[in-house]
Amino acid sequence: MTEAALIERIAARGDGVTGDGRHVAGGVPGDRVRDDGIIIPGPNRTDPPCRHFGKCGGCQLQHVAEPALADFVRDRVAGGLEGQEVTGIQVLPAILSPAQSRRRAVLTALRTGKQVAIGFNAAQSNQIVDMRMCPLLLPDLYALIAPVRDLLVMIAQPRRPVKVKLQMLDQGVELILEGVKAEGLDAAMALQDFAGAHQLARFAIDQGDGLEILWQPEPPTMRFGDVTVEVPPFAFLQPTATGQAALVDVVAKAIGDAGAVADLFAGVGTFALSVQAGRKVYAAEGARDAITALMAAANRARALVATEHRDLFRRPLIPTELNRFGAIILDPPRAGAEEQVKQLAASAAPVIVYVSCNPASFARDAKVLIEGGYALDWVQPVGQFRWSTHVELAARFSR
Repeated sequence: MTEAALIERIAARGDGVTGDGRHVAGGVPGDRVRDDGIIIPGPNRTDPPCRHFGKCGGCQLQHVAEPALADFVRDRVAGGLEGQEVTGIQVLPAILSPAQSRRRAVLTALRTGKQVAIGFNAAQSNQIVDMRMCPLLLPDLYALIAPVRDLLVMIAQPRRPVKVKLQMLDQGVELILEGVKAEGLDAAMALQDFAGAHQLARFAIDQGDGLEILWQPEPPTMRFGDVTVEVPPFAFLQPTATGQAALVDVVAKAIGDAGAVADLFAGVGTFALSVQAGRKVYAAEGARDAITALMAAANRARALVATEHRDLFRRPLIPTELNRFGAIILDPPRAGAEEQVKQLAASAAPVIVYVSCNPASFARDAKVLIEGGYALDWVQPVGQFRWSTHVELAARFSR
């Protein structure tokens, strides 16, 4: 019998990979795999904390011990850069969010008779894994799963999926249900009673004609730095408070004492408002509701933040605009910011801080910036989506 092959790394989709390129489902670096596929556990394997692991698609890496999990997050970033032939870069040790810290989730529910299944989908499937525990979500979010399951017996249509959106805000949990039918006085009263009993910050439903806010005792907010933003329904926020704090700290460190800063793809102001004290900030965002919320918050706080509703994919800032700033913060969606990066590469902006949720699109854009004369000073990987193959990062470029 030949010697069992050593699993050396974890691939982008979560499989273990041997030195000769063999992919092994469930493999962990340090494990060995025999020719018959049997895995001999190594030192980097741990017991998954969730009973749904292996079926639920929410987590792929609960069987990976903490040091190896951090290495995976770091290696995903380094590997993306190497794929673009960007080498010799300082990739810092990964920052991981802890268990029970996820403050934002989109689940699916399905009613069959008097039974409602609610949870994440199974891996590579539309089947719902009925959530009976979750070491990923904030306890306050998970505590709503059973009550929502009971509520959906009344308002979910049989065999028609319902989107269940949960997010923790300053005042408590925001709950949005999409694809329900709440007809009649009894249903309306039941929804009001539900929101009050669970002290929701906001409760909204979509019955097919757009979002209806049923409960909102006061404007729901999030605080960034010393500025409070009244956030629109299910506004995009970083998925964990610890991950957000880590990214804000990294961005603040990277821009240093720049007196004028541009925040591109600014959202509701996670970075613009967190770094605005003592400097001028320009914030651009393509989503109208998000930039409106940011503008209102900045005006209330009398912060020196100028906002613009601008589609940066179709109308990126050009070099003459970019050159006005001492630092540029860039936080695009998963596809990256190819058109804006081309303009940045031709600019004279001294510092660019790129926050990304996709190591592949980041590496593509990083290569363009480097070819334009920028140096990639360092990259900080961040694992906010714990036990997932989804990786985030922040990086500093300078001229």
